[in-house]
Amino acid sequence: MGRYWHKWKITFLLALTLSGLVYSGCVQFLGTLTGTNQMDGIIGVVFGLYICSHRAAFIVDLLFFRRSAFDGFSSNRSPVLWLILNLLVLLVGWLVIFIGTTYLNGRTKAIP
Repeated sequence: MGRYWHKWKITFLLALTLSGLVYSGCVQFLGTLTGTNQMDGIIGVVFGLYICSHRAAFIVDLLFFRRSAFDGFSSNRSPVLWLILNLLVLLVGWLVIFIGTTYLNGRTKAIP
């Protein structure tokens, strides 16, 4: 894994995290983005699943297939930070899915 590829992945993960937080904040504070709770819920669930899918694939590869995902790192701290960033992205994805499912149930606010 080259340095350029590694930086692109970190940028992509941070962009996913930021966009998930922006979606969650907009839906929470504005009430609705599309005008209907059902459409906001569908968008939230699909977007949350998209956010989680990339990181879940990384964790499955790491746990079950024992692929050397940390070969491109130069220090011992970098793999730990990479794993923390992956878990943060998963957490944000779960938050987006949670908000989306509460909107699918017809509630106007996911977190009161």
